[in-house]
Order: sequence, then C-alpha cells, then structure tokens
Amino acid sequence: MNLQTLFQDFNPSKFLVHVCLMVFTALFALQLDGTVQWSYWTVFIPIWFWKFMVITGATVGSYVWWRYPHFRLEGEAYVHYKAMLISLALHLILLMFELLVCDKLESGRHLWILVFIPLIFISIVSIAVCIWAVKHDRSFELELFCSVNILQFIFLALRLDGFILWSWEVVFVPLWILMCLSLVGVLYTIIFAGILLRAPEVNPQQRRTSFNSALGYTFLVIPILIFQVLLANKLDEDIQLSYISVVSPLFFSYITLILMSFGAKGGNRWWFGIRKDFCHFLLGLCPFLQEYANIAYSLQAEETFQAHSGQQGTSDTVIDTKPEKRIKKTELMKPVVPIISIDMPD
Repeated sequence: MNLQTLFQDFNPSKFLVHVCLMVFTALFALQLDGTVQWSYWTVFIPIWFWKFMVITGATVGSYVWWRYPHFRLEGEAYVHYKAMLISLALHLILLMFELLVCDKLESGRHLWILVFIPLIFISIVSIAVCIWAVKHDRSFELELFCSVNILQFIFLALRLDGFILWSWEVVFVPLWILMCLSLVGVLYTIIFAGILLRAPEVNPQQRRTSFNSALGYTFLVIPILIFQVLLANKLDEDIQLSYISVVSPLFFSYITLILMSFGAKGGNRWWFGIRKDFCHFLLGLCPFLQEYANIAYSLQAEETFQAHSGQQGTSDTVIDTKPEKRIKKTELMKPVVPIISIDMPD
C-alpha cells in the first residue's frame, strides 16, 4: 500500500462533481417516486454544494493571484488561471439554468424553452472553449458534453412544453447517436486491450493501463445506455418501474467515474490557490502523512511461512522505504573493472 501512489494522480474536482451528481440523482428519483416529500430546493442541495465549492475555489484562487503577483511566473500559471475563470463562467451560467429548473418544478410559472436558454447558450460557447482547451492541452469534459448535446436540449425543451408530440424514443435520437459512437469507442478500447494483452513486446504497465481503460469505459457507457432505454420506455409508459429503479444503472457509471478520478490527473492548480498537485498539497497540509506516503508495505512469503510454522519472526510485513531502489546482495559482490584500460607511461 502506497499512499502517495494513490493520491498523486487524484483529481479532487472530478471526484466532487461525480459524488454530488450521484447523490442528486438518487434524491431526485426518490422525489419523483414520492418516497420523500421534500421541496426541490432541498433536493438540489448537492448541486448547490457543488456550485458553492466552485465559486469559493475560484474566489480564493483569484485572491491569491492578485495578492501575490510573483506566483504568476510559475510555469503555465496564466493558462491555469484563464482555465479557472472560463470554468467559473460556465458554472455560473449552469447555475442560472439549475435555479430556473428548480423554480419551474416548484411553481411551474415558466416555459421550459425559457429555462433551457442558459443551457443552450453554454452549448454554443462550449464549442469555442473546446477549441481553446485543445490548443492549450486542457481537459474539457463538461464543455464537450454540452457542445455535442445542443440539439438534444432543444428537443427536450420543446417536448416538455408540448410544442412537439413525438414519443420519447424519437426525442432522444441525438442521444442514441451519441451512445452509438460511444459504443464504437468502447469496442475499440476492448479490441486494443486484447491486442496488447497478447503482444509479448508490450510491458506489463501498458497492458494494465489499456485493460483498466477498457474496463472503465465499458462500465461507464453500458449502464448509461441501459438507463436511457429504461427512461424512454418509462416516459412513454411502456413499462411500470419506479424512477429509482430506472436510474439504478447510472450508479454503476457514477462509481466508475469516482474510481477513475483517482487516476484522472490534469487538475487545475489555481483552485483555492494551492498552486501545486493535490498530492503535494495534501502532504504539505498534513506533514504526518509524509511518513506513510514514503513507506511501502510488502508481504514476504518466507516470513509468512515461518510465522505459521511457529519459527522465529512474528512479523508478516517488511517496511521498505524505497522498494524500487533495492540492491541485490550478489550485485555488491561483483568486481568493478573499467570498460577501457588506459596504460600509463613509465
């Protein structure tokens, strides 16, 4: 167990977003089923917490940016700061959409097409943001999701207002197309992982990475597809299932995304003004964790056998501060000779 290996690629932003979305999905489904009788303002608490953390993180990061000008010279500080401001702007527009949705569900005094205007605006702006992110090697999951679903948002608003009377299977046509492309990508990752597993010249690390990617994308896309099928049939009243049963496949996708956040990398260093990787920030904030982060525990079969046979040595674990620098005893006994022998003149 190595604590530093666990957290060195951890992305706290994605972890927070996926956890909040999972809790919100469960509460919203229970509210639609009538299991809980809360107001929608209470059901949306995970969403409000997500936006609160975004606004607070950007505010603290901006304060550090303007309070300490010499920090702006650290590497790609300007790119990170601009990315944080762009993300903050998109989240504020998304917050406006969420407030309108919550008010619509509580009072019903707006048309859905008006509620979806901020989301449609985000979808248009996200196209330019995706181009900027590719140019500066930044991640853009939220922006990509909004930009490719602009037609789906329009269909949803028109269907909810009754301007179109299509079945929900037809309304979800843009999502069906997107899911088909995603399934092709999943099939490609599975085939690629199978090829690497049978290739003898590929190192074990690459095989493990490709296998984990294929497994992760499979458990991400397949449950979403099942959820979409169940939701379309539920809204068309073709099946009699509760909403919590309909959204249950999504929890597998959420758990997959949460686990993948521990290897996502690419977090913005200017959120909350930490200016470093989350692992280094965590170890600096809690110095006592450095002792555990620099120690790896390994199980030795020989000592385990001695412990079970009653011989001396009751400890089954060996603490090795740097296992990758372990030196064999036989290597220390080898003579050291020069590669080229130079004869000295008399």
